[in-house]
Amino acid sequence: MGPLGFFLRLGFAIVLVLATYNPVGPSLYHWFRDGFETDLPLKALASVVMLIGYVICVRATFRSIGVIGVLLVAALIGAIMWVLFDYQILTPEDPGLMQWVVLLGVGLVLGIGLSWSHVRRQLSGQMDTDDVDE
Repeated sequence: MGPLGFFLRLGFAIVLVLATYNPVGPSLYHWFRDGFETDLPLKALASVVMLIGYVICVRATFRSIGVIGVLLVAALIGAIMWVLFDYQILTPEDPGLMQWVVLLGVGLVLGIGLSWSHVRRQLSGQMDTDDVDE
């Protein structure tokens, strides 16, 4: 896996998060909010597909970086946000911007989790494997 593979996985995670909810455009949340009764079979299908995507992302994330890794990536994103607030690049008074920051942060955590096993193998030469006895 090269940089393209990493960015494809990262893009998949961010698209999944933004397809669930985003502040400015159509998303699953808005689709349900605008009329629960209409197109219910399509909404159910889309919800199941997105749930499958989340299960894949979350499972891969926790298997590759674990709880501590998720906390470390979240802390890194939080520290970056703190620096951006301190230099007044971001302002907490803008709720729309804060929504974007949080959504992209969740996408980054999932995207890094999807790719970490590959990155680790490239950096260290060690492979992650699943336990076969589970």
